[in-house]
Amino acid sequence: MRFGLTFFPVLGPGEKPASTYYDECLELARLADGAGYEHVQVVEHYFSSYGGYSPDPVTLLTAIAAATDRIRVTTGAVVPAFTHPIKLAGKLAMLDNLSHGRLDVGFGRAFLPEEFAAFGVPMSESRTRFAQGVELCRRLWTERDVVSDHEWAAFGPVSMLPRPYQQPHPPIFVASTTSAESCAAAGRAGHHLQVVPTVTSREGLQDMLATYRQVRRDAGHDEPPRIQIKYTCYLGEDRARVLEQARRWEHNYIEKMTAAVSSWGATRSADYPGYEQLVAKVAKYDFDKSLADNKVLAGTPEEVGDQVATIAEWFGEDVTLSIQFNPGALPLADARAAVRLFAERVAPRFAAATVPVV
Repeated sequence: MRFGLTFFPVLGPGEKPASTYYDECLELARLADGAGYEHVQVVEHYFSSYGGYSPDPVTLLTAIAAATDRIRVTTGAVVPAFTHPIKLAGKLAMLDNLSHGRLDVGFGRAFLPEEFAAFGVPMSESRTRFAQGVELCRRLWTERDVVSDHEWAAFGPVSMLPRPYQQPHPPIFVASTTSAESCAAAGRAGHHLQVVPTVTSREGLQDMLATYRQVRRDAGHDEPPRIQIKYTCYLGEDRARVLEQARRWEHNYIEKMTAAVSSWGATRSADYPGYEQLVAKVAKYDFDKSLADNKVLAGTPEEVGDQVATIAEWFGEDVTLSIQFNPGALPLADARAAVRLFAERVAPRFAAATVPVV
């Protein structure tokens, strides 16, 4: 197994200034770089305290790349539907060059109705724009005189500069929350995968990963797949204090997520089947059950190590855990200590934990 950091800001100005949050992310990224973590991943969201401090992952990842030497920088994920493919492909190619080939590109569809409304993008076009956007970025990175006749992104012929540092292009990941269909499409195309266990059962996620792996093999892609699974981790020697923090900041996350997904109570989209149930699912959140189900990592190094071992049994030893150590407004000292403690006491239990991708 390998391990990386993920940054998903679930906080707003009343809890911590944006500049402070970015400074703390940079410090944790530098620490992770020296401690052997594989990647740093950054989300894309807008407007609210549910991710709103991260409207452009590329900007923060560029700063992280400049402040580090080895660790990979990963979008987790950028949203093609919200950015013209020429602009998106160009920004990502620049970051790949600035980082000297340390970029992994995760693409996602987004799912919050307010974000689609603000960009004037119909949710009914989400799936189409996603597939077309990913393919156009790939073509702009690898081809000359690219022409697109898609109504939402018609252009050409154009030849992109700069070309990516990595050839033929940076590794492509597809983010999926609950859709086995999205996982199958990613496998068929030979892309890598980013998933979250939060709103999916263990069995559901196992089925998604099995589908992905099988379809990828059947499509003849020989390169080993890279699968990133995102978790939040609260770690320390004082178990009672760690669990108190975990309960507080996980409820903060649920509070922020509840507000962000509330419009799904009155929204329906064929591109998002079942998402109308999100409000009810989030309302049923139970921290103790989430901890018991290994949807959140919390406890002493030994306890968290046992959780990781169970996750490896469930989902495969080839997966990479992308871990959030600074949820909400958790004090930086606690996040810093957890990053170190995980690297020193948890990761060594897993043979390939600190082996970088080459």
